[in-house]
Amino acid sequence: MTIVTIERLGHHGDGIAAGPIYVPRTLPGEVVEGEITGDAMPLPRIVTPSPDRVKAPCRHAASCGGCQLQHVSDRFVAYWKLGIVTHALAAHGLEVQPRRILTSPPSTRRRAGFSARRTKKGAMAGFHKRGADVIVEVPDCLLVDPAIAAALPMVEALAIAGTSRKAELSVMVTTSLGGLDVAVSGGKEVDPQLQMQLAAIAEKFDLARLTWEADLALTRRMPEQQFGLARVTPPAGAFLQATPEGEAALLSAVTEAVGSASRIVDLFAGCGTFALPLAQAAAVHAVEGDAAMMQALDAGWRKTPLLHAVTHATRDLFRAPLDVSDLKGFDAAVIDPPRAGAQAQIAELAKSGIPVIAHVSCNPVTFARDAKVLVDAGYRIDWIDVVDQFRWSTHVELVAGFTLNA
Repeated sequence: MTIVTIERLGHHGDGIAAGPIYVPRTLPGEVVEGEITGDAMPLPRIVTPSPDRVKAPCRHAASCGGCQLQHVSDRFVAYWKLGIVTHALAAHGLEVQPRRILTSPPSTRRRAGFSARRTKKGAMAGFHKRGADVIVEVPDCLLVDPAIAAALPMVEALAIAGTSRKAELSVMVTTSLGGLDVAVSGGKEVDPQLQMQLAAIAEKFDLARLTWEADLALTRRMPEQQFGLARVTPPAGAFLQATPEGEAALLSAVTEAVGSASRIVDLFAGCGTFALPLAQAAAVHAVEGDAAMMQALDAGWRKTPLLHAVTHATRDLFRAPLDVSDLKGFDAAVIDPPRAGAQAQIAELAKSGIPVIAHVSCNPVTFARDAKVLVDAGYRIDWIDVVDQFRWSTHVELVAGFTLNA
């Protein structure tokens, strides 16, 4: 047995001791002992606990891979996530302290991706065990919306109907105004018998929509999402913000950043999370690489009165970013790229002369890289908010306001 002291918490949530040695479910300052395998101590015993160690609220925390930080106090998680942002910025010479962190409460995640397998006696559904393909059943998950937590029997029924014992089914369950919106991948090809079974499952569990690969979409009610005044029916599995509270925090910050702008460009617009609420006060041009999401946004705008004009374009902003001529005439920009960031588009924004930019990011590292480009072009970072929609996880999301210096 080896005794080590944890020096810091890594970006994946493991405690790190000198070596480095990676120790799961530990905290800085803790003394732990255990057997070391390679560069890890997979089964540590806590000798001296941290004052920030708490009892995990979920009984599945030790086995389920869905959460990494249930053993950590909320105070420490907030401090740690704020630190991730400041350290990422500092690596590019940007000394900015976030002004606050906004954390979503438990039981608010409106989407969950479950895994399911058939068994001899039926099926099992849940999340993967950390670092393994073993499924851990989570019948009373504290992370997701209660309607999703109660949906595991439905997921099991889908596995029994639509997969073999050798395969694993992936089932994305999303809450909507119409009820649960379910998108399935990894299942059998749809034949008449399976189609009848799926229709019966959708009826039994009162699903709004059940989508099976690209083969079948059973819609009993429209699985709409509310974006401002508009109701939008996203394509199955389309990107949504993780929690209603997180979305509201991001929208509030984006609205603050664009201020009184009358013509806004929304880049990586998705189905209209920001574009449609902003259209209550300004004309918006939305750009997104997924045509189906653009069509959903447009349909939502067209059936909603009292909104300003919302134009849209389907465009791959990685390969064909809007250039300076495309950006001419806008007095604010909103950008919400994937984790890889938006190097090409940021380079064009930096040259555009647009007075204000609201930048939403799910990756502090690529955000800091892109923020440096804007700062070097004459923008200042007015503020940064950390929006923690992924409670008990290592994921960090943020939104920042930029203003072009006069």
